[in-house]
Amino acid sequence: MRRMTPAATLRWLVWRDVTLAWRRRSDVLGTLLFFVMVVSLFPLSIGPETRLLRSIAPGVVWVAALLASMLSLGRLFAEDDADGTLEQMLLTPQPVYLIVLGKVLAQWVVSTIPLLFMAPLIGVQFGLPLDAPLVLMASLTLGTPVVLLIGSIGAALTLGLRGASTLTSLLVMPLYIPTLVFGAGTVDAVLAGGSPGANMRLLAAMLILALVFAPWAAAAALRTSLE
Repeated sequence: MRRMTPAATLRWLVWRDVTLAWRRRSDVLGTLLFFVMVVSLFPLSIGPETRLLRSIAPGVVWVAALLASMLSLGRLFAEDDADGTLEQMLLTPQPVYLIVLGKVLAQWVVSTIPLLFMAPLIGVQFGLPLDAPLVLMASLTLGTPVVLLIGSIGAALTLGLRGASTLTSLLVMPLYIPTLVFGAGTVDAVLAGGSPGANMRLLAAMLILALVFAPWAAAAALRTSLE
């Protein structure tokens, strides 16, 4: 039997996890509903003051996106670990970092892409100018993979432990601060009449670093957790 190429393995992993997630649509819808509810509560509680809503919009949206992404971290490896699939994957000749990367990419497709399409609605809720939702979508596109890649390290380290979700949150939350600052800063720059380019470039640099190092770290943590 011919060995699968890394690209074919990555495609298969993404397709498998996306298909499994589609069969458990309630989990995906729960994450999306959580994000929408958190974002919507602030305009309802603060009132129709447009200037105030615009000033808090970037931070509110990014915090909600971080929390929604963290809800999905518990499903990243735990379900495959429970039925033995993860251990079988690690026994294959494919690199473990490729398995981690495939699962993170599938989780991003399932949990984050629906959030991106909510940006226009969020813009209406907070009274943002027309170009701000597009910048928000771009910053979330660059920043949320960083969140999931960093989170995969915490999820791998706490795999199989009691209260793994809480431990994962405590481990990775401080590491999310730069992503949160630069992500919210892109929309803040637009609202101030400036350019979001600097913050976008920083987010892109963080994404490149996370793609290079996070899968290797998560792979090492998985091997340690399963020994």
